[in-house]
Amino acid sequence: MRNLSLLLFLFVSLSWSCSSDSSSAEATMASLTTTSCSVTTNSTTVSGGSISADGGATITQRGVCWSMNHNPTTADSKTTDGSGSGSFTSNITELIPNTLYYIRAYAINSVGTAYGNEVTCTTEETMYFPPNDGSSTWETKSLAALSWNQSAVQPLLDYLELKHTKSFIILVNGRIVMENYFNGHSATTPWYWASAGKTLTSTVTGIAEQEGFLNINNKVSTYIGTGWTNETLAQENLITCKNLLSMTSGIDDYVGGVYSDDVTPSSLNYKADAGTRWAYSNVYVKLQDVVANATGQTWSAYFNSKLRDKLGMTGSWIQSGNNSVYWSTTRSMARFGLMALNNGKWNGTTIVNQNYFTAATTTSQNINLSYGYLWWLNGKASYHMPQVQVEFPGSIIPTGPNDMFMALGKNDQKIYVIPSKKMVVIRMGDAADSENLALSDFDETLWEKIVALYQ
Repeated sequence: MRNLSLLLFLFVSLSWSCSSDSSSAEATMASLTTTSCSVTTNSTTVSGGSISADGGATITQRGVCWSMNHNPTTADSKTTDGSGSGSFTSNITELIPNTLYYIRAYAINSVGTAYGNEVTCTTEETMYFPPNDGSSTWETKSLAALSWNQSAVQPLLDYLELKHTKSFIILVNGRIVMENYFNGHSATTPWYWASAGKTLTSTVTGIAEQEGFLNINNKVSTYIGTGWTNETLAQENLITCKNLLSMTSGIDDYVGGVYSDDVTPSSLNYKADAGTRWAYSNVYVKLQDVVANATGQTWSAYFNSKLRDKLGMTGSWIQSGNNSVYWSTTRSMARFGLMALNNGKWNGTTIVNQNYFTAATTTSQNINLSYGYLWWLNGKASYHMPQVQVEFPGSIIPTGPNDMFMALGKNDQKIYVIPSKKMVVIRMGDAADSENLALSDFDETLWEKIVALYQ
């Protein structure tokens, strides 16, 4: 009987052992794929993986690993993103700017470590800001390094020269990609911004607001007193600083049937209630008086200390008839454009807060969708042009990027800012064709030739 019991025990034990060995032998490593990178910056990206099969054994650890060499493993840098099968997301940090990385998802079970397919990710280049020391130092980037089309350069330069251009600059991530001067102009020659300088006034108004000197929602007369227009007191009190920023003061842009830049009270007549009519008008310049009175400084002194000098710009304001016009070198205009590309920041320092700058470069009213706070906006459903009350369908510059915002001045002074391309484009010179206030056909053809560089 004892022998029978012993035989039965041995049989059960052997059966269990065989069953256990069989289970272990059936388990395999997991099956998984790696998620392509997204939301990549100069030091971070997002990847992850999807584990479709655990191989018959529990996944105890999962994540992604990465290296600057092919086929990274968990011995390289890695994340740990939980356990179990299914999909997961991995946030990869502390990467080196402008660097190619190889990334694989991994999954660990009792059998071993399985890897997904390899994906690649190149981190963005850091944004460059030229020094403010008065030197000519400015980093450059070649077209070849950007994989741009060299054959498109000469047609662009020929067109610029043909159209009476004096200077032209393209920045990418703050670095100069193209810088060209024509018709006797040079890097040290100042030129006028014309109405492109309206964006300087917009920016300094925002700075004065963030410093607590004014509120753009307050009426203009709060800061410069009543009687600054030829309107009734009730009509004048409707006009806020924001109305001047958005060109919706309601003041008539014509005097005696002629378009007028005159901003003396007798020429500022009622046409409509503030906020109900968009008209491109020189009355915006009253914001400079608002800032001066609110801060207790001259306009030039406040502008110089709060914007010009902080960006390392040169230049000055010159009164030309009824117009306050800024003159500077082309590189100074490019510095301002670079600050705009960075949403009001310069090399990590806030010049004007991002909330204001975002509002300034967003549709400011529902009449002219292509206008912010003295900035023009591309890619909108419709637009108005100076001196007319007609609404035109479509984007201002159909050939240009939809996210582009612009400072546009008389006779084709241009600052184009393109966030999606990390790009700033500057053009200064005489009118490309006939004299114009801000917009012209030149923009559309110019952008056809610029796009040919990088497409």
